[in-house]
Formats: sequence, C-alpha cells, structure tokens
Amino acid sequence: MEDTLKKQVIGKISLPGELDKERAIQEALLEEKRRLEKEYGVENTKRNHFKRPFERVFTKNQRKDTTILFGGLTWKHEKLIKGALEGLGYQTDYIPVPDKKAFQLGKEYGNNGQCNPTYFTVGNLVQFLQGLEAKGLTKQEILDNYVFFTAGACGPCRFGMYEAEYRLALRNSGFDGFRVLIFQQTGGLSQEEAEAGLEMNLDFFLGILNALMVGDIINDLAYQIRPFEVVPGETDLAMEKAINLFSERLKSKKYFDFNSKLGKFIQKIPTSEYIVKFLDQILGDYYLDTMNEVKTIFNEVRVDRTRMKPIVKVTGEFWAQTTEGDGNFNMFPFLEREGAQVLVEPIATWIMYMLHQAKKVNEDERGLKVTDKLDVELSAKEKLKLEADYKKLNVILSIAERIFDREYNRFRKCLNNMPHELIDQKILTELAHPYYHSRVEGGEGHLEVGKSIYYTIHNMCHMVLSLKPFGCMPSTQSDGVQSVVTSTYKDMIFLPIETSGEGDVNAHSRVQMALGEAKAKAKLEYKEALDKTGYSLDEIKAYVDSHDELQRPFYIVSHRKGISGVGANFILDVSEKMKKDGIKSTMTEVKNESEVMI
Repeated sequence: MEDTLKKQVIGKISLPGELDKERAIQEALLEEKRRLEKEYGVENTKRNHFKRPFERVFTKNQRKDTTILFGGLTWKHEKLIKGALEGLGYQTDYIPVPDKKAFQLGKEYGNNGQCNPTYFTVGNLVQFLQGLEAKGLTKQEILDNYVFFTAGACGPCRFGMYEAEYRLALRNSGFDGFRVLIFQQTGGLSQEEAEAGLEMNLDFFLGILNALMVGDIINDLAYQIRPFEVVPGETDLAMEKAINLFSERLKSKKYFDFNSKLGKFIQKIPTSEYIVKFLDQILGDYYLDTMNEVKTIFNEVRVDRTRMKPIVKVTGEFWAQTTEGDGNFNMFPFLEREGAQVLVEPIATWIMYMLHQAKKVNEDERGLKVTDKLDVELSAKEKLKLEADYKKLNVILSIAERIFDREYNRFRKCLNNMPHELIDQKILTELAHPYYHSRVEGGEGHLEVGKSIYYTIHNMCHMVLSLKPFGCMPSTQSDGVQSVVTSTYKDMIFLPIETSGEGDVNAHSRVQMALGEAKAKAKLEYKEALDKTGYSLDEIKAYVDSHDELQRPFYIVSHRKGISGVGANFILDVSEKMKKDGIKSTMTEVKNESEVMI
C-alpha cells in the first residue's frame, strides 16, 4: 500500500533538495494513511502490551534487611529449608500452603488458561503480600524488604511461563516491581553472581539438599505410621516435634571457617574448599545424630499393624502429587479418612531423575560440536577433547548420583531402613521405555508410567492414583499410555484425577469408587494371609499385645511376593513368631475335638 501511495504523492511534490522532498513524501504518506484508516475504521490504537519489566537485583548489602519468601512444597520441607537458609545468614519465611482463596486471586490477576499450580502459587504470593499490607506495611516497604525465590523452567508446558505469570499478577494486584528470583533448572539464578543477595555456593546447595532429604524421609515415615497409630494424632505430634528439632539443627549447623588461620592455609590448595565441605557431608555424623533423636521421638507412638489398609501409591505431576492442601483436593487426608495407607513420592526421586536425564543428554551429545558451519571435519585433537569432555561430565554426574543415594540411605539406616529406598532410575527407564519414550521430556517424563509398573509388579500397592493439574500436557500424555499399560498389567488399578480449584466432590467420588476395588483386593489378600497363619485374629492380637516390640513403629514388617498390604504381611510375621514359640491355636483344638465327635 505504501508503494502505491508513494507513487501518487511524488508527482505532486516539487521541493528543492532531496532531503526536503523525502520529508514531504513521508508526511504525505502519513496523512494519506490516517485518512484511509479512518475511512475503513481501522485506526491504529495504542496497545498496552505486557513487557518484562526491568527488575532491581537483590544484592549482598540488602541481605540483612530483606526476607526471602518461598513456597510450593509441603510445610515439612519448607520449614527445614527455612532452617537451612537461616543457618547461612538469610532472613526467610515460607508462604503457607495455598488455599482456594489463593486460587481465585491467581485467576483474578493472572492470564486465562493457566494450570492450577500457577494459579495457586501466584495467588498465594499475592495473598501473602496483601496480608503484609493489612498488617500495616506500605507497598514500598514490601517491595524493598521482600523477594520471592522460586524455580523456573523452559519446558514444553506452561511451567515455562511461570515467571511471566508471577510478574503479570504482581503488577495487576498493585505490587509492580516486586522482585522474583528465578532459579532455572539449567541456567542458575537470574541475577549477577558478584555481590548477589542469594549466593548459590556449595553451602547453599548442601543445606537445601539435606533439608529436602530429611523432609522426604520424615514425611515418608509419618505416612507409614499414621494409618496404624493407636492414639489418633500422636504421629502428627511426633512429626511436628521432629521437624522442629531438625530445623533448629540445620539452622545451628557450623560450617568450616575458611577465614581462620587453618582455613586460609587450606584455601591455598586448589579445590580444597569443595573437598573439605564434601568430606564434612559424607563423613560427618552431625545430621545422623539428629536423625537418631528423631527415631526416639517416633518410637513413642504405639501402632496396631493388624489393621487391613489398602495402599495407594500417589504419582502424577510434580506439584499436584506433592502439595497437601486445596491444590489437590486435600487428597492425602481424604484417602486416610477413607481407610487407606498413602504411599507418597519423595522429592529426591525428581532430583535423581534430573541427574539421570542429564547423563542421557550427555550420551546423546557425545562427540558432537556446536558450530555454525556444515560438514566440518573435526581434527583428531578436537575429537579427543570432545571424548574427554564427555567422560568428565559422565563421571561427575555418576558421582553426584552415588553420593546423593548414599546420603539418603545413611538417613534411612538411622530409622531401621523403614523409609522407602530410592528406585534405581535405570529400572524405571527400562520399565517405561516400551510404552513411553524415555527421551521425551517435560513434566515427570516417563516416571509416571515407570512408577505405576514398578509398584504394581513388586506388589507395593493396591492402587495407583495419578494427580495432575487440568490440561497438564506431559501428564496427559502419560494417561494416554496408561490404557496400554493397564491392559498389559491386569492387576493394576490405575486412576488419573485432574485437579483444579473446584470439583472436590466429583474427584473424591471417583477416588472412592476406585478405592472400593482396592479395598476388596486388600481384604481378599488379608483373608488369605489370615487363613494361612492357622490362628484367629484375636489370638494374633493377643500375642502382639504381650510383645512390646511388635507395637513399636520401627518393627520392620517383612514383604512377601504377591502380598502388598502391611497388615497381611504383619500377621504372617507374627504367626511365624508364635509357631517358633510353640503356641498352638485354639482353632486347631476345636477342630480336632469336632473330628473326634464325628
């Protein structure tokens, strides 16, 4: 259109000089464009497009006056992370578990079509900031004295847009300029490393990893004990006491002082700082002593493991399977009220998954060199360097896997190995790969399929419940595959649940129906086990009542092939002890007397 207009106006203009002539052409074009837009009703109105704002960084000199906010995990993990960060000198606070009001705020101030982790998380942040304002803080004080620290990603789902959603909702809710620190899974922290307010050093990562491992293990322990507690509420009290204890120990952890005379001498040795800290982690017993105290706390809880409880393994999208509030319809307490034992997923599995996938990426890129030229023949020296780089990274990742798994097992050992061990990622990959390609990443990738198969074939649960936000692309892909998986593994009871801010009743109803089938499966298993013992349930309970060690949570129940339930395995354990002690069943005596009479 501009070319046509230019031809029309050039002939009408006769000004001296090329510059004046060009200026006149542009003015005439603009005037004609405005006339045509007005004539056809397409006036060019100004659009207020959202752009990522310039953000003030969080610097080291602001640390003493700034509170770092975080959230999104269970209250147990968050309290432990708070202790770890405060031990490093930070002021921190975690945002409470999000509720439906937070969800509504997220929808009000955010974009349409987001998944509920976005709505719940960003709405929860806005709700917390509004609460600070209601307590008397001005907006400027909130902007100056608080920052939010969270994970980011560039994945294939809406998780990759979380950062933009945080900023948009904060602007719309009146907190424009509030600082959000994004830790990328592959790119580190989005701020200058020099003088950074949050230093991503080895102490930071070790503190966070220890907090996550401890949170996983205590959480797992509580979910194993609570369904069998004799006095309701004792497990929760023990767990709160244990978390408070460990939080204080993380806070009071003494790190090696490299400013001391010895520290300054050691620093002269290359990589000595890392070596000293790693040795302290893998050889020290500071955290192990605390975990032994945790064992003493939980050992006071009395349990009755003769109860029949169907085990429900929870999988799904990371946030939905982890949160313990309205974000997944309060599914964990609901399942326990319905008589189930919940098998939760540790965050450690996700950490091991990322390490495993990093090794796979390294293998995929072995011998490749990024270049903007095509058909470049690499020299022998370049090929040797690429191979050396591949082996070096592979060794580093393999060592990281082994150290993490070792540290996790050291904590487990303090608790009689009662918390579940981490599943080998190679096994999960091999189980899932025929159904879900292990190199298709995003969300939990192949983990959902792999875990469903693993816990079924190893008789570790009666039912698999997959929780995910509405429209979660990676998790939806897994659900599509599960129809083939369940047709192959006939004994698997699998139920996917889409979670959102509403729909609790419908979701709970669907879970109740599937749980009914799981209960029937568990009851049959329990009856067959009881018949196999040769004792009555009353006789088994009487024996348990006379043996204190069988009423303690750290008695390790055997796990037999084909039997998933704790109760069924426990009564078989007890019956073996009774037979070993020479105790005869009155049921047998009654049966013999009846045979004599006949």
